[in-house]
Amino acid sequence: MLVLFSLAFSLPTFANDDTYGEAITNFKKATETQHFFNSAYGYAIFPTVAKGGIGIGAAYGNGRVYQAGSHMGDSTLTQLSIGFQLGGQAYSEIIFFKDAKAYNEFTSGSFEFSAQASAVAINLGANAQVGTTGNSAGAGQAGSNHNAAAKYINGMAIFTAAKGGLMFEAALAGQSFTFDAK
Repeated sequence: MLVLFSLAFSLPTFANDDTYGEAITNFKKATETQHFFNSAYGYAIFPTVAKGGIGIGAAYGNGRVYQAGSHMGDSTLTQLSIGFQLGGQAYSEIIFFKDAKAYNEFTSGSFEFSAQASAVAINLGANAQVGTTGNSAGAGQAGSNHNAAAKYINGMAIFTAAKGGLMFEAALAGQSFTFDAK
């Protein structure tokens, strides 16, 4: 269990400018997120979120917040979960802000998603497998006719894309975020 937690809190710290650019490019290629890039007030991107657990789980990732294409500050994502879970995985996450109100709420310094928040899991490549986070659920395979549908809930829309690993879970989890202006 100690190995899973150390993985969850050490892997994302190696993100660099190329990692953020690659994650943004990958999400821009996904049909499910294209119109959000065109209409959102801003977004937060977390290129690698590491997640692991045995009964009690944790996830952690470093991110950046953008508004009108400009890097406005840095963010961290943390998640704790309790319930049936076993394994570890890595995924990318993007959160779109519909308007200035949602952006300001997220960037207020410390933010947590409410119970109604959920993420849409999407495929970003031919061999990708769908992953889920928090209260979300989704499944699909590359090349299928299934398109994930998303909408803004309280001014935010959340997407995740699995990067690797295997996680079995039926757990309660919530994500919280910090923000430090640039």
